[in-house]
Amino acid sequence: MHKDKFVFSQLVSFLDRNKFNYIVRTYRGDKYVKHFTCWNQLLALMFGQLSNRESLRDLVIALDAHRSKCYHLGMGKNVSKSSLARANQDRDYHIFEEYAYYLVNQARETRTTNIFDLSGHVYAFDSTTIDLCLSVFWWAKFRRRKGGIKVHTLYDVETQIPAFFHITEASVHDSKVMKEIPYEPGSYYIFDRAYNNFKMLYKIHQIGAYFVIRAKNNLQYRSIKWKRRLPRNVLSDLTIGLTGFYPKQYYPGSLRLVRYWDELQQREFVFLTNATHISALQVAELYKNRWQVELFFKWLKQHLKKSKSSGVLPRMPCESRSMPPSAPIVWWPSFSTI
Repeated sequence: MHKDKFVFSQLVSFLDRNKFNYIVRTYRGDKYVKHFTCWNQLLALMFGQLSNRESLRDLVIALDAHRSKCYHLGMGKNVSKSSLARANQDRDYHIFEEYAYYLVNQARETRTTNIFDLSGHVYAFDSTTIDLCLSVFWWAKFRRRKGGIKVHTLYDVETQIPAFFHITEASVHDSKVMKEIPYEPGSYYIFDRAYNNFKMLYKIHQIGAYFVIRAKNNLQYRSIKWKRRLPRNVLSDLTIGLTGFYPKQYYPGSLRLVRYWDELQQREFVFLTNATHISALQVAELYKNRWQVELFFKWLKQHLKKSKSSGVLPRMPCESRSMPPSAPIVWWPSFSTI
């Protein structure tokens, strides 16, 4: 007779249930609930994601097939499809959002490293579009015949753990979300060319944080001073002032411009940064590690289940449902009843 703990139960044992219960009490998530609590809901959804369930019905059937094991899996009594759908529709998504951030912070603390030998954290910020069927997800209109949402991610390069998510419509431009980032003084933020928003870059500078971003080809500037002795593959290291009509108003201070030749790709890269205390090679190395967030997006799309079990209607804290919620980490949709 099998007497060991199930693998799923062993995974769940790492979760801090006391913290989760505290959050549930804060949002009164289990008020008037007799059997199917928020904790049971979390475990049921985790089971559905990890076991690759294709729909809400598929998830409920799988749980029913393991009816005798539900208690030992930590899910309590077996749940019906209507009860699970109602819980997903009515319960406050902030419960799961706050708990997700708590778990992310725990994971980051256990993987603290200092790869770049810098005093602050190193973050890469980028976005990826998750395609959705427009005929089903009517609120996620992207193009004429295409639907989707955009996941904006702040990725901790050193711990390789995402620190912040922001979900918007796919039509929202990347630079519009820069104002949502929780900037930390002394940290480094790496962007690609889509984020050449000098107004927000100057805000980062005023906060006391640093940025590294690829410059656009049509950048207008004047050279203030330059370094004569340059390391290998560094073509120029300049201190510049912006001369464009709007850029010079949005960023009145000076910037550092580094031209770098990549021998592997046989191409030139031009970087802008406000970090004058690091070497030009460190600037290039920081931007090179921006690719880590692209690898994370690849992993995310390989493992994220986009099926009927994710529902079709956005779960929003307000009455309007014309667009998906912009809450980070957890986009809490209502489940379809298919």
